[in-house]
Amino acid sequence: MSDSSPLPPVRLHAEAELARDALSTPLLSRAARLARWAGPDTRVDAGGGLVDEQLPAAAEVLGLSGDDAAAYASEAWRVAVDTGLVEITDEGKGTVAAGADLAVLTGGSPHDVLQVWLGALEAVLADASVPDLGGVVDAMAEGGEVDLSSLDFDPEAEAEFLDGVLGNLYLLTVSEDGPGEGPVPLPALAASVLVPGDMAEPSNDVLEQVSDAMVRLDDQFRLLEPIGLVEYRPVDEALLTESGDAADDAAAPGDDMDVTRYGLVRLTPLGLYGLRTRLLEAGFDVPAVGELADKGADALLDGTAGFGPAAAQAETEQWLARREPLAAARELLAAARGSDPGAPLRRLRCQQALSLVGADAEPALREVLDDAELGGLARVWLTEHGARDVPAPSEAMVFWLTIDTVAAQLAAEGNSEELRGLVEGLARQHSGFFSTAWRVGHPATADVLEAMGRLHPDKKIAKEARKAAFKARSQHGG
Repeated sequence: MSDSSPLPPVRLHAEAELARDALSTPLLSRAARLARWAGPDTRVDAGGGLVDEQLPAAAEVLGLSGDDAAAYASEAWRVAVDTGLVEITDEGKGTVAAGADLAVLTGGSPHDVLQVWLGALEAVLADASVPDLGGVVDAMAEGGEVDLSSLDFDPEAEAEFLDGVLGNLYLLTVSEDGPGEGPVPLPALAASVLVPGDMAEPSNDVLEQVSDAMVRLDDQFRLLEPIGLVEYRPVDEALLTESGDAADDAAAPGDDMDVTRYGLVRLTPLGLYGLRTRLLEAGFDVPAVGELADKGADALLDGTAGFGPAAAQAETEQWLARREPLAAARELLAAARGSDPGAPLRRLRCQQALSLVGADAEPALREVLDDAELGGLARVWLTEHGARDVPAPSEAMVFWLTIDTVAAQLAAEGNSEELRGLVEGLARQHSGFFSTAWRVGHPATADVLEAMGRLHPDKKIAKEARKAAFKARSQHGG
C-alpha cells in the first residue's frame, strides 16, 4: 500500500461512542479492574509482570477460570502496566500503585480514553508480532538445548507483515467496491498481501506462503479480538488437523468451498479508528468523512474529487447541513469556476452537491445563466427542479458542457464502462459531433476527443475523433 496517494475516506463513529466501545473491550476492561484491585501487597517481577503466586487471585478478580485463566490475567496486567493504568513504584521491591491514566477512564474526555485504548492496542500488536515460544521455554526449563537460529524469526519482518495485512484490511473496508462492514475471508486477506498483482495464477510456492500466513494470522487475530480491533471467526480447528492440502485449498478456493471454515475477519468501528490513527502517524493521507464540513466550498470540491460517489455525497451532506441553501449554492458555484485541469471535476462535484439543495437555491442558479462555465449546469438544475422560463442553451454552450462533462468523468473514473457508454451515446445522437466539437474553446477539448477515439469501439468513428483531436490541438497551438 503506497503512502503517496490518499486512501478512500473512512466514516468514523463519534468519539463518545468509540470511547464507550473502548471501555467495554474485554482486554482494556480487565486491565482497568486489575489496576483498581492492585494494592500495597501486589508484587511484580523484574519485567513488570505479576508474580506467579498472585495470578490466581488476579484471575479470580476477573471472574476467570479454567486452564487459560492465569494467562488471560497476566495479559490484562501487562496491558495495565503498558498503558499507565498501573505504575511500578519500586522496581527492587516490585511494588506498584494506581497510574495516572486510571482516572482518565472514568473522568477523562472521550479523546483521552481513546488515547489510553490506543496505547493498549500498540501493546497487543507488539505481542501479536511475536511467535509462540512456548515450546522453546519448555525445552529451556527442562535443561534442553535450543537452536535459536532455527526459529527463523525476524521481529521487524513480522511486525511489517502484520502492518501490511491490517493496512489491506483497512483499505478493503473503506473502499466503496469492497466488503464494507462485512467480513473478509482470511485466505483472501492473506493473498492480498502475498500474491503479486501481475500474477494471473498463484504458483505453488506462493500458495504455500499464503497457507503459512493463514496459520499465523489465525493466532494473531485471536489475540487482537479482545482489544476490540476486529471481530474474528477463527479457522475451523478441524482444518488444522487435516492434511496439508486443506490450507492450500483455502489459498486457491473453489466455487463450492465453504470459506467461512477458513476464518472471517471484520474491522470494528473502533478498529477503523485505531488503524486510521496508526496510518496517519505513519505518514499516510487518510481522510475521514466530515473533515471538510467547516471548510470553504473550494476545499469541499477539491477534497471530494477523489472520493467515491457514496463518500462524496456523505461529505457534501454534512457540509450543506451547516449552511443556508442559497448561500451554499452561491459559494459552490463560485468555487466551481476555473480553467485549470481540475476544474471540470469541480463542476461535476458542484452539480452533484447542488442536486442535494432544494428550491431555495434557485436565485443563485439564475444569477449564472449567462456564465460561460456555469450557464449549462445552471440550466440543467433549473429544468430538473421544474423552474419556469429557463432560456434554451446555445449550441456552443451545449458542446462546451458536453466536453466539460466528459472531462470530469475522465478525471473521476478513467476509462470506465460508464464513460464508454456515454461516448458511444454522444457519437450516435450527433452525427456531426466531431466536426463541431474540435472548435469548442474548452481547455480539455483535445484530451476529451482523444479519449473518445480511444474508447469508441467503432474504428471509423474512433478515427474521426482522433482527427478532431488533432485539429483541436493545432487550433490551440498544442
